[in-house]
Amino acid sequence: MSFFNTLCEQTQTEQQYLLSARPIQQALQGDISLPRYQAFLSQAYHHVKHTVPLLMRCGSRLSLNDEWLRKAVIEYIGEEYGHERWILNDLDAAGGDVDMVQNSEPHTPTQAMVSLVYNAIDNVHPTAFFGMAHVLEGTSVKLATAAAHKIQSTLGLPESAFSYLLSHGDLDQDHVQFFEQLMNRVEDADAQRAIIQTAKHVYRLYGDMFRALPELAGEQPEASV
Repeated sequence: MSFFNTLCEQTQTEQQYLLSARPIQQALQGDISLPRYQAFLSQAYHHVKHTVPLLMRCGSRLSLNDEWLRKAVIEYIGEEYGHERWILNDLDAAGGDVDMVQNSEPHTPTQAMVSLVYNAIDNVHPTAFFGMAHVLEGTSVKLATAAAHKIQSTLGLPESAFSYLLSHGDLDQDHVQFFEQLMNRVEDADAQRAIIQTAKHVYRLYGDMFRALPELAGEQPEASV
């Protein structure tokens, strides 16, 4: 079995934990408030702004034997640079307070997710970053485009409020194929373990981020799912 398929197979339980989050299911049904969408964008900003720094951290710690992977990291940096600005533009188009979000602190699971990946890169294996990439890219392709259209229809927002979701949805298929091919070249057992373990953690924490959105939006608490 290819390593990419192994990665998918060994993280199925954690992926289901993420996908079963009630706010995700509600968004796909068009059941979402404007404050909740703004809360999502706020938390997305707080983790996406770390994507390029995390990639740089990963690339700087790869061994000289992994130049092929460092080259891919450089390509990733070029593709990911500035995406946090897209999110702030979306937030502005959705009526959010951009300055407040930029000066705010991330919610606990968002902060934990980012901190965990920094730590894994530094203390476990540089390739741990790709565990996070697997979660965020795979989830985006599965959900982003459908969610964007449902949310836009429900809230009546302009398309300019959805550049982040739409850019990471169906249009990102080529990027995911590139990621799959890249992972299938990873043969080092320590690297593979680090990627799988990081993906497991990030699936859980990303799921917790979504579960926190109603609270962040100031909604009345519901029974957790």
